[in-house]
Amino acid sequence: MCEMHGAGLVSTLAASAVVRHWKAVYWETRTHRLGRGGRKRTGLRHLGGRLLYFIITGASCEVLEDEVKPLVEQFMGARGLELSAEKTVITHIEDGFDFLGHHVRRHGAKTFITPSRKNVAALLDKVRAVLKTHRQATAGDLIWHLNPLIRGWALYHRHQASKATFGAVDHIIFNWIWRWAKRRHPRKTAGWVREKYFRTQQGRQWVFFGQTTHTTTEPRDVWLFAAASVPIVRHIKVRAEANPYDPAWEVYFEERLGVKLAQTLTGRRRLLHLWQEQDGLCPVCRQKITTLTGWHSHHVVWRSHGGSDGAANRVLLHPTCHNQVHHQGISVVKPRPATGV
Repeated sequence: MCEMHGAGLVSTLAASAVVRHWKAVYWETRTHRLGRGGRKRTGLRHLGGRLLYFIITGASCEVLEDEVKPLVEQFMGARGLELSAEKTVITHIEDGFDFLGHHVRRHGAKTFITPSRKNVAALLDKVRAVLKTHRQATAGDLIWHLNPLIRGWALYHRHQASKATFGAVDHIIFNWIWRWAKRRHPRKTAGWVREKYFRTQQGRQWVFFGQTTHTTTEPRDVWLFAAASVPIVRHIKVRAEANPYDPAWEVYFEERLGVKLAQTLTGRRRLLHLWQEQDGLCPVCRQKITTLTGWHSHHVVWRSHGGSDGAANRVLLHPTCHNQVHHQGISVVKPRPATGV
């Protein structure tokens, strides 16, 4: 199997339309050329698009080079789009390729997606720059600047086979932090430096520690974020035929949104906000929503009808109540928060 990955100037909505229409155009071409059974033997395997970048997989490099690429250029050119020659590469899946900070490569019968070397190097360059520009900063201030970099990078790669890379990155950063601490106190012993800057937190030893007043008037403890503390959560691919602008797929995308909210700290905070806003009650049956009953996140104004994805347009419903809303056309009104007299 070979891969062609490229880029073009196109919006998210246009990209979705291009992907759908391109599949239809390609299969129509292959059907006329090979007959009704031809597309089952060779040709396009998969096409996925996101923003400006996309990947096309094919049965062979020759199919991508001789048939797919010219057709893509013709298809995009007719719609005022252009395929970037600089960023378009055709390569074998066993040789691997980088895509949006990820490295995709097949080893035997399995395909692994890991953080690319360039992406890891970019993160470490940023960490190194922070350490160099904050040599005289306190440990708390240093942690305040490092944590967003490490946390954001780790969350971006949490859907891949990234655990080994997370551990390697943490090890490199720890060594740099240790040298930073030793440099600040050249006449102190290693034991003294460890006692001052490192603690044990939740079973983890040698955790870089400090205090900061960035968000509070009183000093508070802060700890260096560990990339390896981010759990690996496998991404569930969106079904190819699903369309967020089709009312028939409204429940499907609402269920995906609910899973996404439950898997992130920010998402759980939003869920708690919605639950408290409703006094913990389902707006349909007026019964308590608990971890035993479960919940679904419902859009008051459906997204397929132009509704927003913000908290002002969302309510929590019991799963059975959610099904009744969509199958019986029950109207849901967002509860108003209680106000004092």
